Amino acid sequence: MEYVYAALILNETGEEINEDNVTGVLEAAGVDVEESRVKALVAALEDVDIAEAIETAAAAPAASASAGGSADEADEADDEDDEEEAEAEEADEDDEDEGDGGEGLGELFG
Repeated sequence: MEYVYAALILNETGEEINEDNVTGVLEAAGVDVEESRVKALVAALEDVDIAEAIETAAAAPAASASAGGSADEADEADDEDDEEEAEAEEADEDDEDEGDGGEGLGELFG
């Protein structure tokens, strides 16, 4: 994550995101820099508009919250569904138990 943070710091300060600058930020933070990871990061961010990516990422949670409520509400709904399913299974098991006893009696008197 520190490599991504370094890129974000460079973007925020208006500096170019290149290998030397990313390495400089990481070394200043006391990170043992892996050159291959720096190269991979710089290559991956070459054609990325970081400001646009941040806006898109920030808008996604807001859109999902307005469309379907909060994550907590979704979790609560899932928990309620699970409870209802468990109750239905218990009711089915109870019905099956009663049915087994009736079949046995029918054979005795049948």
